[in-house]
Amino acid sequence: QVHLVESGGGLVRPGGSLRLACVISGFSKDDYAIGWFRQAPGGEREGLACLSGVDGSAYIASSVKGRFTISRDNAENTVYLQMDRLKVEDTAVYYCAASLRVIATKIYEYNYWGQGTQLTVSS
Repeated sequence: QVHLVESGGGLVRPGGSLRLACVISGFSKDDYAIGWFRQAPGGEREGLACLSGVDGSAYIASSVKGRFTISRDNAENTVYLQMDRLKVEDTAVYYCAASLRVIATKIYEYNYWGQGTQLTVSS
């Protein structure tokens, strides 16, 4: 059974940085796409970043490009989302997800989801 567990959320001041982690277990494939998403109160789930399971290439959404970075530690089965220069509008629940596809850029292409971790950006 596949499990994804996010951690690292919390309260951060505007302009600050935070790194989220997602530990993945139970996945029988080695080559799968992994992504980070977020959902603000009353809003739709938004894709932020994803990694290809083929070559590890990254896609970053324009809304966070230049501030957010996705990376993966295969030895630890962990994917990270480094978030810098955080803004109040980054406040949301952040989710990681894994896909049975090797490349997945759409929300509906993801099959397994974590429970989410809350990030609040406030002064």
